Amino acid sequence: MFAVLLLLCLSATVRDSSSLNLNFGANNVIDIFAVTDNDIANNTIVTDDDPPPHNQAARMARYITHTSNWGAMATVAVREPIVGFPFANIFSLSDGPVDQSSGTPYMYISPWEVSAHDLRQNNQTSITMSLAQGNYCSKMNYDPEDPRCAHIILTGTFVKLTRESEEGQFAKKSLFSRHPIMPEWPEDHGWFFAKLDIKNILVLDFFGGAVTVPLEEYFNAEPK
Repeated sequence: MFAVLLLLCLSATVRDSSSLNLNFGANNVIDIFAVTDNDIANNTIVTDDDPPPHNQAARMARYITHTSNWGAMATVAVREPIVGFPFANIFSLSDGPVDQSSGTPYMYISPWEVSAHDLRQNNQTSITMSLAQGNYCSKMNYDPEDPRCAHIILTGTFVKLTRESEEGQFAKKSLFSRHPIMPEWPEDHGWFFAKLDIKNILVLDFFGGAVTVPLEEYFNAEPK
């Protein structure tokens, strides 16, 4: 049922194919993002573990990064009529296979992707991920804006990886194991692996405001 509804929505989106060519090239949205119920179900980490205590911000940040399969990435738009405006977009993410967290968010994107145009001119970006993406906040009856429904903001630079490099191969393993539909995406769309080279980490997981987590503390923390 979900797949049918999704395809109906996408069909409505592609009625005017000329509006898509700027962002996706000659092929339409369905070519790139066609999914089924099973594809979505298979890419989710199922965990019954509650997140770390709110006073362990580094562990909380690592936990959210590792358990999130997607995030919202903000860029500075280069397209008319919104040049210079903030622009947020959704990307599939992985910091490693289920049993191997690295703390670094990896992505698999096409140069045709709308945000890729922004990143070519300015590779500074931020990615937001939240406990609201899982079951914890709904179980606790926390609204996504409730500080106890923790979220993080990772700021840094977008770095394209060489596919054959050691890190490029780790990114491939990380993403394809968590998003098994990715290898089936159209080969002619120029997909490449990339990462966020983190420069700053903000965590909001309780009342009193966000805290900055030092990078060393973040990368040394255990996500569980």
